Amino acid sequence: MAEIKFEIIENIAVLSESPKGWKKELNLISWNGREPKYDIREWSPEHEKMGKGVTLSDEEVKKLKEALNNIDK
Repeated sequence: MAEIKFEIIENIAVLSESPKGWKKELNLISWNGREPKYDIREWSPEHEKMGKGVTLSDEEVKKLKEALNNIDK
């Protein structure tokens, strides 16, 4: 299995934290030297391990923001 390289360009928000210290974060990440994308996933305390997540383009983030703004709460 090929090694995945990543660089966290910007930590935007911590959405939650588990009792074991893993944090669900929204970050801007460059994967394997590519253009940075928005990413939501869980990270171990020192960012040495990661869980499954979702990566979003600028356009997808804009659509998600619109959708969240339309939720009646």
